[in-house]
Amino acid sequence: MLNTPRARRGMVTAPHHLASEAGLAVLREGGNAIEATVAMAATLTAIYPHMTGIGGDGFWLIAAPGQDPVAVEACGRAAAVATPELYRSKGLSSIPWRGPLAANTVAATVSGWGEALRLSAEFGGKLPLSRLVQDAVWHAEHGFAVTQSQHDLTTEKMPELKDAPGFAARFLPDGKPPAARSLMKLPALAATLKAIGAAGTEDFYRGQLAKRIAADLARASSPVTAEDLARHQARRVAPLSVGLETARLFNFPPPTQGLSSLMILALFERLGVTQAEGFDHIHGLVEATKQAFLVRDRIVGDPEAMPEPPEKYLEAAVLDALTAKIDRTTALPWPQPASGGDTTWMGAIDGNGLAVSFIQSIYFEFGSGCVLEETGINWQNRGASFLLEGTGPRLLKPGRMPFHTLNPAMARFADGRTIVYGTMGGEGQPQTQSAIFTRYGLFGQGLQESVTAPRWLLGKTWGENSVTLKLESRFDPALVAALKSAGHDVEMLGAFTGTMGHAGAIVRHADGVLEGATDPRSDGAASGF
Repeated sequence: MLNTPRARRGMVTAPHHLASEAGLAVLREGGNAIEATVAMAATLTAIYPHMTGIGGDGFWLIAAPGQDPVAVEACGRAAAVATPELYRSKGLSSIPWRGPLAANTVAATVSGWGEALRLSAEFGGKLPLSRLVQDAVWHAEHGFAVTQSQHDLTTEKMPELKDAPGFAARFLPDGKPPAARSLMKLPALAATLKAIGAAGTEDFYRGQLAKRIAADLARASSPVTAEDLARHQARRVAPLSVGLETARLFNFPPPTQGLSSLMILALFERLGVTQAEGFDHIHGLVEATKQAFLVRDRIVGDPEAMPEPPEKYLEAAVLDALTAKIDRTTALPWPQPASGGDTTWMGAIDGNGLAVSFIQSIYFEFGSGCVLEETGINWQNRGASFLLEGTGPRLLKPGRMPFHTLNPAMARFADGRTIVYGTMGGEGQPQTQSAIFTRYGLFGQGLQESVTAPRWLLGKTWGENSVTLKLESRFDPALVAALKSAGHDVEMLGAFTGTMGHAGAIVRHADGVLEGATDPRSDGAASGF
């Protein structure tokens, strides 16, 4: 039995323990869950640069007790000059995954910090932004210990990253991947974070910092301009939700794949599975995932260009019809097109019950690989997911939002519990969410046990090209054999592998007791007081 940390006055979880510590310190100083999450997000940009950064996007779910959750969308749109013709004029039939032409959307996460903090002020939050970025500035300025995952991913991806503007100078000391435990400093990023803390998040888009960023982008030959930055605004939107028998689930609307995360759990509940970890549990979730991904890949993209409203697929009759397509004994032939991604999920719940589920990403490891010369920002490659041919909501057009694998999750149980949970991992995000929620929310496993237990992944994730059903080796061999017999193309991985994401969760019970969990596959910690 794995122990789950518990507390009463506040709980945070993040995929790096120093980020969790930064968030917990803010809670101890009287900050709320939103402020703690900004502190964690900022810290991660400094100490987990392969996974996240202020050159990416972010999505928030925020809920106060007794109020409907609010979603904050910080998604950067395609640059005004980013058209299919731009790429075809350079002899390209698709958008490259790395380099300047991959850095074709605005980096929006900082605007999301600002909008979330405006919401925080409505709940009494008052800590200055300069305080919230304090830990991040220190780590970037004075140095942080390189993690094993940063070393491994730099080594693995170096051939495709080393020639991106600014990458080698910033992330390849002596021309080599930094060793795990070695110290790395990011002074330009420290100065940028300090400037954001002093001048506010708006400075990133319409102030002096914006001018420096735009000049950096021009030097790097990115299509994004000062005008693109100035047009950007984060906004509050309504989350998607669906009801289960014992809880109401919330997730993020398009352009994210939050719809598929909700659909998987709603479809699975209709299968009537009563026991965890057996064939019916794993097979049922994998087959529910296939049905949800078929819908996702057909309709989800820029919400203003989608052919159908996502809410349609959360209606009971539609979910019933899709459930009827699931074969309880045989695997549906796969694969389908898949998406990768690098991301960090973090969560916080404070002593007043304000709950936050937040996810921040630069898409692939190190994003586009373009590190801006003066400001030290590592720019995302999220816009590489746009298509240059065809029609539909994923076709590249100026001002469009790219499809996002990011989706922060939250649920409220009928018994008064609230849970925030999520993970990084591209295609794996909805699948890991389904593993955690079914284990904890439907089958009564402990929170930490639900996160630690062996996981699976259908299709691709960051760093993976195969589209098999990947299983961690800790699964019962009899279950593995049954899945193979049912037609699943099974690929066995290690006992604990980062391919399965870096998950976390926090639960607040009706009596105010908090529980937290972090993923042993990450460098994280769940911390409370």
